Amino acid sequence: MASIQGPALFLAQYMADEAPFDNLDTIVDWCKDLEYTGVQIPTWDPRCIDLAQAAESQGYCDDWKGRLEQKEMAVTELSTHLQGQLVAVHPAYDSMFDGFAADAVKGNPAARTEWAIEQVKQCLKASQRLGLTSMVTFSGALAWPYVYPWPQRPAGLVEEAFAELARRWKPILDYADECGVDCSYEIHPGEDLHDGASFERFVEAVGDHPRACINYDPSHFELMALDYVDFIDIYHDRIKSFHVKDAELVRSGRTGVYGGYLDWKDRSGRFRTPGEGAIDFSAIFTALTRHGFDGWAVVEWECPYEHSSVGAAKGAEFVNAHIIQVTESSFDDFAGGSDPAENRKILGLD
Repeated sequence: MASIQGPALFLAQYMADEAPFDNLDTIVDWCKDLEYTGVQIPTWDPRCIDLAQAAESQGYCDDWKGRLEQKEMAVTELSTHLQGQLVAVHPAYDSMFDGFAADAVKGNPAARTEWAIEQVKQCLKASQRLGLTSMVTFSGALAWPYVYPWPQRPAGLVEEAFAELARRWKPILDYADECGVDCSYEIHPGEDLHDGASFERFVEAVGDHPRACINYDPSHFELMALDYVDFIDIYHDRIKSFHVKDAELVRSGRTGVYGGYLDWKDRSGRFRTPGEGAIDFSAIFTALTRHGFDGWAVVEWECPYEHSSVGAAKGAEFVNAHIIQVTESSFDDFAGGSDPAENRKILGLD
């Protein structure tokens, strides 16, 4: 066993136009003051990283990483959540997801897909140059509008959606293998990979590809009433990254899992600051440690009530309190070693 690393903070929800959130150096200083030791980088934000340069230049990566190391801050993973989303977009979402794309490809779904694929590949190469072993991302979705089986889905619809998803991602996964970097998909509503069964369907479609992995985020599982500890026991071999995000599903007679189209703060299911939701993180940290996960515990903060800075401070403290420092000996070592003859005697075999 090994200890989980952390705490780290995903910067996607924190980059902003005002200081100290408007550039990498100052936000890293802010994170360090909160006792974070790592940051996860949203690669779509040029204030954090120049992705094209990072993919092209080892010198750029060395200098970029060196700046963080001078501040005693580690890079946990690079993220392509937004670009990965655009690898596969159902036409119903074209106009809404165009906001994630470069201006040159907006309004052109085919060009947007190719741009997104190139972005993900650039991130994989940049991850390799930075010495990282996992990239966190989304799968995108072609079948999501049909997640609820009414009207009845035509036979073969889901199978074709996953076949196409695999056709788009298989070359990326092959490139990920060349780079020695896992594609850790966040299993998330709105993605075709939204639970264990859909992840399994995708893994089968890409030929059990070893680089098709998981960014484990229990908040989404809580809101779907999925057993998030059992998920670890089933899929631990594929879990390569970890988001610490809390959530709660408060049952009522007015709204349920689908939320009645209400804002986040009014929904039955909503995200919370770590420690203020319903998720049993003690069980999660124990299960991940038991299965040998030694990656980073990365706080992803998305609470509709609390101020983000307060949530970040609480998140660092929460993760520090939950990381298990792995023991080097067993609590019952005092019982002594093994004596085969004595064992036979105890069992009445001699």
